[in-house]
Amino acid sequence: MADEKKTEKDQAKKPAARKSPAKKTPAKKPAAKKPAAKPKPKAETATKGKGAAEATSKTADSKAAATSTSKAPAKKPAAKKTAAKKPKAGASTAATKTAAGSRAKPKPKESADRPVVNARARFVRVAPRKARLVADQVRGLPLEDALPLLRFSTRGAAQDIRKLLESAAANAETNHDLVADDLLIKDIHVDEGPTLRRYRPRALGRATRINKRTSHIVVALTPED
Repeated sequence: MADEKKTEKDQAKKPAARKSPAKKTPAKKPAAKKPAAKPKPKAETATKGKGAAEATSKTADSKAAATSTSKAPAKKPAAKKTAAKKPKAGASTAATKTAAGSRAKPKPKESADRPVVNARARFVRVAPRKARLVADQVRGLPLEDALPLLRFSTRGAAQDIRKLLESAAANAETNHDLVADDLLIKDIHVDEGPTLRRYRPRALGRATRINKRTSHIVVALTPED
């Protein structure tokens, strides 16, 4: 009986001894937790990242300053050019105004010295194409040479143009006190007038149209130099 009691006591004591180390281990675990001291590398990385960012920002600032310094001298001459152009533009405008004024003044003098005498013949029964062939021969010739040329020409429009030139010469003598022998044909041109439509009978009761064209002739005479 005594032995049994001893064994029971021993068994009762053993689990108590087993429980004590199990209770101690969970108490030691919070003491073993020491990762709270590991934020240092994070701070170091943050500081490193900040340092890298500052370095990159410094390099960017240095590049921007270099580019700004390199661009600044390029802008200065442009401002100088604009400043230099302003007086040139004013001088050029003044020069152009003076040149234009000097050129515009002699024109009325020339017109007063050399008057232009005009004459016009309208609804002449000549085709414009045929009249232009004669007008091109006479344009720019003196009146002394143009009248004989037209008098002996074989074209029908030559006589109408000759009469028009004689009329213009008479206007110059009576209205402007000019000499007909000193006149020059400055300009002569022929414009198309209205067309007269006529019809001619043809075979099988048909009719064909005939166009009788007219022309307007204008002449300008000036005294020779």
